[in-house]
Amino acid sequence: MNIYQINTGEEAKKFINSLTLEKLMDKLLNLFYELGIKIITCIIIYYVGKFIIRWIEKFVNRILEKEKIDNSLKSFLSNLVNITLTILLIMSIIGVLGIQTTSFAALIASAGLAIGMAMKDNLGNFAGGVMILFNKSIKIGDYISAQNQEGTVKSIGILYTILTTSDNKTIYIPNGPLSTGNLLNYSTQKQRRVDITIGVDYGTPLTKVKEILIHIINSNSSVLRDPEPFIGLIKLNDSSIDFVIRVWTESKDYWNVYFYLNEKIYEKFTEEKINIPFPQMTIHMANDDSK
Repeated sequence: MNIYQINTGEEAKKFINSLTLEKLMDKLLNLFYELGIKIITCIIIYYVGKFIIRWIEKFVNRILEKEKIDNSLKSFLSNLVNITLTILLIMSIIGVLGIQTTSFAALIASAGLAIGMAMKDNLGNFAGGVMILFNKSIKIGDYISAQNQEGTVKSIGILYTILTTSDNKTIYIPNGPLSTGNLLNYSTQKQRRVDITIGVDYGTPLTKVKEILIHIINSNSSVLRDPEPFIGLIKLNDSSIDFVIRVWTESKDYWNVYFYLNEKIYEKFTEEKINIPFPQMTIHMANDDSK
């Protein structure tokens, strides 16, 4: 009786153990099966998603090329699109695996907010850079004056615009203030006007001065004949009669014409003995009759 009961108990225990193991194996098999399906689905989603991302990236690049967007902005926007879509793809894969994406998204949002607060100035510069490149207010090679600086635009970055001065110094201007402040671009027009003011002594024959200036202007082939050069008496100063010269030239020849005219005016005036006066003051002494 006791042996029978022991044998029966052992058999029941074995049966229960075998039944539990069988269920456990079934559950494990089902788990691996479901996990395998999810992994295969994730792999398919990954490769399909990467294909779609590449297609969208090429599409965006074609639009940017059509709009003639600067290479620095084009590269940045392309990378931004790639990173954004890749993050969305990863979150989709995480969702397929059964991981809650709500907390993950909240973590990303919190991190993004913290980074944004820490880099708010750079975000302003980034927005300014995008505005500059989309508005095409300046481009590489333009000579500009902005933020109390001037020079030739060497590159337009996402955060800073780099200028090279005439004495080969490099200036970094933040894009935020550059996009919102006053900006003078000397290169947007093909032609520029050269203005020079020159003073001569009172008593100098006006016709002689004009003849000399006309001869100097006509001697330079870079001076345009249309619009017609202008010479006029602009001001009667205390110590001089001031003439103004206004001539037009190609923007690329501006400084060459400017320096040429100044040099030739000085040479010809010296040759013709026309004096360029210094500021003078005449003092009249009153007689003291009381002495």
